Amino acid sequence: MVAVNTSEVEISTFFLIGIPGMEYAHVWISIPICLIYLFGILGNSTILFFIKTEASLHEPMYYFLSMLAFSDLGLSISSLPTMLRIFLFNATGISPDACIAQEFFIHVFSAMESTVLFIMSVDRFIAINNPLRYTSILTGARVFKISVLNTMICIFLILPFPITLKQLTFCNKSRLSHSYCLHQDVMKLACSDNKVNVIYGFIVALIAMLDLTFIALSYMLILKIVLGMASHTSRLKVLNTCISHICAVLVFYVPIITLAVLHRFGRKTSQVITIIIADILLLAPPLMNPIVYAVKSQQIRNVILGKL
Repeated sequence: MVAVNTSEVEISTFFLIGIPGMEYAHVWISIPICLIYLFGILGNSTILFFIKTEASLHEPMYYFLSMLAFSDLGLSISSLPTMLRIFLFNATGISPDACIAQEFFIHVFSAMESTVLFIMSVDRFIAINNPLRYTSILTGARVFKISVLNTMICIFLILPFPITLKQLTFCNKSRLSHSYCLHQDVMKLACSDNKVNVIYGFIVALIAMLDLTFIALSYMLILKIVLGMASHTSRLKVLNTCISHICAVLVFYVPIITLAVLHRFGRKTSQVITIIIADILLLAPPLMNPIVYAVKSQQIRNVILGKL
C-alpha cells in the first residue's frame, strides 16, 4: 500500500466562526443581525433613491453621499450570505473559491468607503474655503469622473488579492477567525510561501491609512478657516455641516483601529471581543450612515418626511 501524506492534501472547505462558546444562542443573535442588515440595506437604498429622483439633492455633497451609500450597500450584501448562514443555520463551511470572491468584494467596498470619506472631506473643505465657486469647481461631470476613477482604482488595488491567493496551497489548517473572509485571514492558512501576500497586504494597509491622514489634514485646514471667522454663530453653522461626515469617519475607522491595536498588542484579549469588533466593522457603517445623514442633513430629512 502506498502511504498518503495527509499534510499535502489540499483543503476543499474553509470553516468560518460565529461567537465561540455561544453557539447555543446563535439563532437569537441572528435576530438583531438580520434587523441590522434589513435597516442598513433599506436605509442606503432609500438614500440612493431620493438622491436620484429629487432635483433638490442634485448637488456635489449628495452625489458623494450616494457613493458612500453604494459602498455601504456593497459591504452589507458582500458579508450577508456567510453571516446569516452561520448564525441562522450554523453552516460554517465555505469553499475556497467562494471565500476568495467574498474577501475581494469586502475589501473593494471597504476601500471605496475609505476613499469616499476622504473625497467627502475635501468636498467639505472646498465648500467652506470657497463657497461661491463650490458648484463651479465640483460640477456634475467632475463628480462623475471622480466616482468612476475612484471605483477603478479600488478594483485594481484589490484585484491582486484574489489572484495571489489562488496561487497558494492550503492544507492542514482550515478554520478562519471571523464570520466572513478577509485576505489577511485566508493567507495565514496557506502552507506554501505567502510573502507576496504579506507584502502587498501591508502596502494596501498603508494606502488605507493615507486616506485617514488626508482626512485629518482636511479637517485641520477646515479648523484653521473656522477659527479665523469673527462670528461665533458662523463658526457653529460651518462646523454643523461637518458633523455628519465626522460621525461617518468615526463609525468606519474606530472599529478598524481598535481591531488593529488588538491584533498587535492585545495578545491576551478574548477571541470573542475580537470577533464582535470585527462584526461591528461591517455591520455598523451601513446601519449608522443613513441614520446620521437623515438626522443631521435638513434637506434629506425634509425630503424623507415630505414623502412619508
